Amino acid sequence: MTKLISVKNTVIAIASAMILVPTLAFAGDHNEQKGAVISYSGPIDTVTVAELLDSTSMFTERNAVVEGKLIKQINADTFIFSDGTKEIQVELDDDIHLPQVIDATTKVRLFGEYEGGNTPEIEVDRVQVL
Repeated sequence: MTKLISVKNTVIAIASAMILVPTLAFAGDHNEQKGAVISYSGPIDTVTVAELLDSTSMFTERNAVVEGKLIKQINADTFIFSDGTKEIQVELDDDIHLPQVIDATTKVRLFGEYEGGNTPEIEVDRVQVL
């Protein structure tokens, strides 16, 4: 009887190890590149908010780089952005932390994904103060 319990415990331990080891390997910290930023000072293709909104549908998704100002804060991570042509709602990623205070007069470049829909918005991955 004790030999049967010992065999069961061994089988359970091996099965657990086979499940947990790959899971823990995949759960490692994959943020090595998260803090890495390339300092590039050349030209960047930008799009206007008007161009985004005029060529949109309910299911539009595309990468977008826009330049302008965050003119109004709606909540902790949601703002109204204007580039002088039109306004759009933007949502900043939780991991964006700027070393300086910005206000409605600070010109910024936003890198993110534009999503059409009921409330078109840009989900911002990176902010560059100009």
